Amino acid sequence: MKRILQQLLLFLQRENVINLLAVILVIVLGSGALISVFEPGLSFASGVWWSIVTLTTVGYGDISPSTTGGRILAVLIMFFGIGLLGMLSASLATLLIRKRMKEDRGMHASTVDNHIIICEWNHRTRAVIKELRADSQTSNVPLVLIADIEEKPIDDNNLFFVRGTVNEETLEKANLQKARTVVVLGDDSVETTARDAKVVLSTLTIESMNPNAYTVVELVDKANEQHCLRANADEIIVGSELSSHLIASAASDHGISKVISELLSSRYGNELYSMPVSQEMIGSKFIDIFISMKTQSNAIVLGVQKGNTGEFISNPDVDYLLSQEDSLLVISRDRDPS
Repeated sequence: MKRILQQLLLFLQRENVINLLAVILVIVLGSGALISVFEPGLSFASGVWWSIVTLTTVGYGDISPSTTGGRILAVLIMFFGIGLLGMLSASLATLLIRKRMKEDRGMHASTVDNHIIICEWNHRTRAVIKELRADSQTSNVPLVLIADIEEKPIDDNNLFFVRGTVNEETLEKANLQKARTVVVLGDDSVETTARDAKVVLSTLTIESMNPNAYTVVELVDKANEQHCLRANADEIIVGSELSSHLIASAASDHGISKVISELLSSRYGNELYSMPVSQEMIGSKFIDIFISMKTQSNAIVLGVQKGNTGEFISNPDVDYLLSQEDSLLVISRDRDPS
């Protein structure tokens, strides 16, 4: 708290607000003392009260000067008060506007924690943010965007913008040390090889600064997947590979692309997500949990993942026993079926 007050004081001094407040304080105390001299029977405290009321042009009328000196003082306070308060209001408004402009232009460091950092801005970034906001699990999670663009591209009060390329400086401004997830997208302004190389370099930087953050990276060429694995990326998305798989599946099984799109989107239809195995499920057979989830929650269990980043077992055997480390891959209309 002491540190915050010190920073606030330095900020007000730098912006010359302290000087203006000091002038107002001197006028209030000085005029309060003078009016108590001019007006018989008026205490200093009452004089200060009258000075504040007059300076702010409120004019309650509970104290009215009756002497010539008091009235001249009141006139001076009225004229000077309007100007001083106008200057103070203009200074504070300027500070707030300047702060908002700096935030929108990515010039401020972020102080949020347990947040998601998104690197690079393109049409996919906009779609990623929409999906995150549509998902109940991440709808209120702070997002920090690092991108080399002029200003904040989306009007989202919980989205913070850091301007620049992805490097140690911008990652520190994005408070990487306290981030829970980092999404590294490709830079569409460069050719494919350079784009993937930039993603790998960004991943190396992120992992060296905070190896505990879960990194999701986007690649164009599957041949560069090994480089991301060596950089310790937690999850790698190869866009061209996913597209080709989906196109081939749609060609052989018509309409499957619509099914996949619905399952992967949080904005409509059923949702595909993972959920940890509860204490009641540990040691149970997969078929028992499958039946229980369908009958009680109208949810379908597609498979089991061993740990957060471990092997995925689709359609396990009916006798498969669930363990504490397992997660269930579930299709449900609600993220948390009950």
